[in-house]
Amino acid sequence: MGLVTYIVRRLILIIPVLIGVTALIFAISMMFPVNVRAYVYIRDIRGVGAVERERIINETIHRYGLLDPFYIQYFRWLGEVLKGNLGWGQADHQPVMDSIIQRFPRTLEIAIISAPLIVFIGIYLGVISAAHRDSIIDHFTRGLSIVGWSLPSFWLGIMLLAYCYGHLKIGVFSPGNLSSEAQSIVASPEFIRYTRLNIIDGLLNGKPWISLDALGHLVLPTIVLVTINVALLIRIMRSSMLEALSKPYIITAKAKGLKDKEVINKHARRNALIPTITLSGLLVAGMLTGLTITETVFGLEGLGRWAAQAALLPDMPSVLGFALFTALVYVIANLIVDILYAYIDPRIRLG
Repeated sequence: MGLVTYIVRRLILIIPVLIGVTALIFAISMMFPVNVRAYVYIRDIRGVGAVERERIINETIHRYGLLDPFYIQYFRWLGEVLKGNLGWGQADHQPVMDSIIQRFPRTLEIAIISAPLIVFIGIYLGVISAAHRDSIIDHFTRGLSIVGWSLPSFWLGIMLLAYCYGHLKIGVFSPGNLSSEAQSIVASPEFIRYTRLNIIDGLLNGKPWISLDALGHLVLPTIVLVTINVALLIRIMRSSMLEALSKPYIITAKAKGLKDKEVINKHARRNALIPTITLSGLLVAGMLTGLTITETVFGLEGLGRWAAQAALLPDMPSVLGFALFTALVYVIANLIVDILYAYIDPRIRLG
């Protein structure tokens, strides 16, 4: 089976997976009382009295058939979802889809910067640690990963903020996505939102200082994410490399006189990447679906902070919308991981 055929087959398999995921999410939502589920279809009712609110809820229940059998409600709801209608969110007082579109770029900016650093540093240090097993480099790398994995993200974030912004008074490290001056420019009608990414839109609008401002506000969150997440990746990569280096084909390659560098980089590392790719895919998917603690500590208006606010209200439409978005991201992440598997190890697509 060729790589293209394998990819097409995996794409086809996504359809039943997505149907199953949406059915599961909707089934869980059905456990809530019918008056709570009615809020999925109700728009903003702030300032409405108790009697009027109850009338609107009852009217919504009958209008959308919320007492109908499960399968009827599911397909009706799925039809609305496919149209992009995820309901009215009480957390942002706007359609849930609009909230996701506005919030996701803030989370994406962190992921774009942090994820490559986490993957590159994790793989590199894991390989170096395994190649120099029981040496000073190995002990130092292992100790570094243990310390990094042990640090609470909220504590590390608060300490960095307290020192860099509170003590050193570095304004670019202040909480938020942008400084007040940059935010006023971005919010003005003259500033065109091409991608909704502050770093890129600043350049496209001819205002590189806004891009630098946005980049500066992501430095501390990136340090937190890299410090904590790279630790686990180092340990996984090191374990995989040690296992790969003990394989007979590696011993044979060394016996043939191949240099250690060539054996490690060309033979052992490629085969050791499989479990690391799995973990990397999960890490990136988790970052793209929101970093609740990091976003809250640094005042970033991303998906994670929004989802936490929605859950506390509770905001049923926003919670459902976030669950759907999360499921979609993880399905796509798993697809990409499967494709990388097949690229690295042809035996997978031939199996």
